Amino acid sequence: MKSNDTNCVFCKIASGEIPAHKVFEDENFLAFLDINPQSPGHVQVIPKEHYRWVWDVPNVGEYFEVARKIAKAQKQAFNTDFVTSKIVGDEVHHAHIWLVPDWNLKEDKKNFEENVEKIRKNL
Repeated sequence: MKSNDTNCVFCKIASGEIPAHKVFEDENFLAFLDINPQSPGHVQVIPKEHYRWVWDVPNVGEYFEVARKIAKAQKQAFNTDFVTSKIVGDEVHHAHIWLVPDWNLKEDKKNFEENVEKIRKNL
């Protein structure tokens, strides 16, 4: 269900109140680097509107197309065929899709500026 959650960290990122390393943005969706990455290029893909669960997003097909586009760019950016996608929703109560490139990558996972540029170049 859609709602406005003034305490939601992802809503604050979507509105620009909290800065983020944005990989992709359009009218409905935003993809940004996770602040505590599990691997280089770990991205969160969110709807800009607040929905509690991925399954509540009305244009879910478009949402997954954005996730697919990002995952393909990650594969090229980090020269890997392995990108994990994960949907849980227990830590942040805003619909989000994790896209995590291969955990065995040697790049610095905290080099946000370089990692965001690598992905953007491959979109």
